[in-house]
Amino acid sequence: MDKLLVFSGNAHPELAEKICGYLKIRVSNSMVSRFSEGEIQVKINENVRGYDVFIIQPTCSPPNDNFMELLIMIDAIRRSSARRITAVIP
Repeated sequence: MDKLLVFSGNAHPELAEKICGYLKIRVSNSMVSRFSEGEIQVKINENVRGYDVFIIQPTCSPPNDNFMELLIMIDAIRRSSARRITAVIP
């Protein structure tokens, strides 16, 4: 599992921690925040080039905000040249 990274959105970071604990890896470093006008900002603090990336982000309440956060994370990771991106949406 040396080419595997797991990221978590803000919807349920505890779930990502449990999954990573089971896999014996750490949750990858990212920052998801909001600008003052409410827009979502995502910063990926890891080199994802060539990695298989999993993003764990449920779409629980509020679903629109959580889904948009997931899409922006996917876009940021795709622009960083990840080999493959898988969204885990429990």
